[in-house]
Amino acid sequence: MTNLEGYWKENVKLVLKLLSIWFIASYGMGILFVDYLNQFQFFGFPFGFWVAQQGAIYVFVALIFVYVVKMNTLDKKYGVDESDDDVPVEDLRPAEDAEDKGEQ
Repeated sequence: MTNLEGYWKENVKLVLKLLSIWFIASYGMGILFVDYLNQFQFFGFPFGFWVAQQGAIYVFVALIFVYVVKMNTLDKKYGVDESDDDVPVEDLRPAEDAEDKGEQ
Protein backbone atom coordinates (compact mmCIF):
# COMPACT_ATOMS: atom_id res chain seq x y z
CA MET A 1 0.00 0.00 0.00
CA THR A 2 1.43 3.33 -1.00
CA ASN A 3 1.38 6.37 1.18
CA LEU A 4 -1.52 7.95 -0.72
CA GLU A 5 -3.61 4.77 -0.57
CA GLY A 6 -3.31 4.85 3.20
CA TYR A 7 -4.28 8.50 3.19
CA TRP A 8 -7.44 7.83 1.18
CA LYS A 9 -8.39 4.80 3.28
CA GLU A 10 -8.18 6.86 6.46
CA ASN A 11 -10.03 9.71 4.75
CA VAL A 12 -12.91 7.42 3.72
CA LYS A 13 -13.07 5.87 7.22
CA LEU A 14 -13.36 9.32 8.77
CA VAL A 15 -16.08 10.39 6.34
CA LEU A 16 -18.06 7.20 6.94
CA LYS A 17 -17.87 7.67 10.72
CA LEU A 18 -19.03 11.27 10.49
CA LEU A 19 -21.82 10.37 8.07
CA SER A 20 -22.97 7.69 10.51
CA ILE A 21 -23.21 10.26 13.28
CA TRP A 22 -25.06 12.60 10.92
CA PHE A 23 -27.51 9.82 10.01
CA ILE A 24 -28.18 8.92 13.65
CA ALA A 25 -28.71 12.57 14.62
CA SER A 26 -30.96 13.49 11.73
CA TYR A 27 -32.83 10.36 10.70
CA GLY A 28 -32.56 8.28 13.86
CA MET A 29 -33.22 10.87 16.56
CA GLY A 30 -35.27 13.22 14.41
CA ILE A 31 -37.58 10.64 12.80
CA LEU A 32 -37.25 7.04 14.03
CA PHE A 33 -36.95 7.60 17.77
CA VAL A 34 -38.75 10.92 18.05
CA ASP A 35 -41.75 9.45 19.90
CA TYR A 36 -39.54 7.82 22.52
CA LEU A 37 -37.39 10.94 22.91
CA ASN A 38 -40.46 13.15 23.31
CA GLN A 39 -40.94 11.65 26.80
CA PHE A 40 -38.13 13.93 27.95
CA GLN A 41 -38.18 17.72 28.15
CA PHE A 42 -35.32 19.92 26.96
CA PHE A 43 -35.56 23.71 27.34
CA GLY A 44 -39.30 23.28 27.80
CA PHE A 45 -39.78 21.31 24.57
CA PRO A 46 -40.16 17.59 23.96
CA PHE A 47 -36.61 16.33 23.36
CA GLY A 48 -37.41 14.54 20.08
CA PHE A 49 -38.97 17.69 18.67
CA TRP A 50 -36.02 19.79 19.84
CA VAL A 51 -33.52 17.40 18.22
CA ALA A 52 -35.44 17.41 14.94
CA GLN A 53 -35.73 21.21 14.86
CA GLN A 54 -32.54 22.48 16.53
CA GLY A 55 -30.29 19.76 17.89
CA ALA A 56 -29.47 18.18 14.55
CA ILE A 57 -28.23 21.53 13.26
CA TYR A 58 -25.83 21.80 16.19
CA VAL A 59 -24.60 18.28 15.49
CA PHE A 60 -24.01 19.15 11.82
CA VAL A 61 -21.99 22.25 12.71
CA ALA A 62 -19.95 20.27 15.25
CA LEU A 63 -19.28 17.59 12.61
CA ILE A 64 -17.90 20.24 10.27
CA PHE A 65 -15.42 21.40 12.90
CA VAL A 66 -14.45 17.81 13.78
CA TYR A 67 -13.90 17.07 10.09
CA VAL A 68 -11.65 20.12 9.67
CA VAL A 69 -9.52 19.25 12.69
CA LYS A 70 -9.25 15.54 11.82
CA MET A 71 -8.44 16.23 8.16
CA ASN A 72 -5.74 18.75 9.10
CA THR A 73 -4.21 16.11 11.36
CA LEU A 74 -4.48 13.47 8.63
CA ASP A 75 -2.98 15.82 6.04
CA LYS A 76 0.01 16.52 8.28
CA LYS A 77 0.45 12.81 9.03
CA TYR A 78 0.76 12.02 5.32
CA GLY A 79 2.62 15.20 4.39
CA VAL A 80 -0.10 16.67 2.17
CA ASP A 81 -1.09 19.60 4.36
CA GLU A 82 -1.57 23.02 2.83
CA SER A 83 1.84 24.25 3.94
CA ASP A 84 3.45 21.64 1.66
CA ASP A 85 3.26 23.36 -1.72
CA ASP A 86 5.36 20.81 -3.64
CA VAL A 87 2.56 18.17 -3.86
CA PRO A 88 0.53 18.59 -7.08
CA VAL A 89 -3.21 18.15 -6.71
CA GLU A 90 -3.17 15.40 -9.35
CA ASP A 91 -0.98 13.26 -7.09
CA LEU A 92 -3.64 13.29 -4.36
CA ARG A 93 -6.21 11.38 -6.43
CA PRO A 94 -6.75 7.71 -5.65
CA ALA A 95 -4.88 5.30 -7.95
CA GLU A 96 -8.12 4.12 -9.65
CA ASP A 97 -8.85 7.65 -10.90
CA ALA A 98 -5.41 8.00 -12.39
CA GLU A 99 -5.68 4.62 -14.11
CA ASP A 100 -9.09 5.52 -15.55
CA LYS A 101 -7.58 8.56 -17.23
CA GLY A 102 -4.61 6.59 -18.58
CA GLU A 103 -2.14 8.32 -16.31
CA GLN A 104 0.30 7.34 -13.59
